[in-house]
Amino acid sequence: MKKTVFIFSALIIALLSLFQLSQYAVISGDLKIEIAIAFSAIVCFFVGVYISKKNATHQPILTKKIDTHKLKELEITTREYAVLKQISEGLSNKEIGEKLFVSESTVKTHVSNLLAKLQAKRRTEALKIAKQLQII
Repeated sequence: MKKTVFIFSALIIALLSLFQLSQYAVISGDLKIEIAIAFSAIVCFFVGVYISKKNATHQPILTKKIDTHKLKELEITTREYAVLKQISEGLSNKEIGEKLFVSESTVKTHVSNLLAKLQAKRRTEALKIAKQLQII
C-alpha cells in the first residue's frame, strides 16, 4: 500500500512539474500552447498505459469451490440455484425470467423458495448467506 501511495504521489508531482514547466515555456514564448497540451496528453497516456498494465498483471485469479453438499443439504434445486446465480449478477426477476426462459411469477416462486431455504428476508441477505456457505 505504501508503495502505491508513493508511486501515485511521484506521478502527481511529476505531472504538476510538467504543467508548471509548460506554463513557463508558453509564457516566455519558447513554446506554443498546442505543443504543450499535446506533450502533456502523451505523458498522461503513457502513465495510464503503465498503470493499467501494472493492475492487470497483479490481479489474482480466484477459484472458488462450490460446496455441493450444502446445496443438497439445503435441498436447493438446480433451477433455484440457476436463479440464485442470476440474482448474484444483479438481475431483476423479469431479466432472470427472460434469461432462463421462464415467467416472472416462476422466478418469484424460486426466489421465495430460496429465501425460505436460506432463512433470509431479502435477496441481498440470501446472497450474503450463500457466499458464507460457499454455494455461489
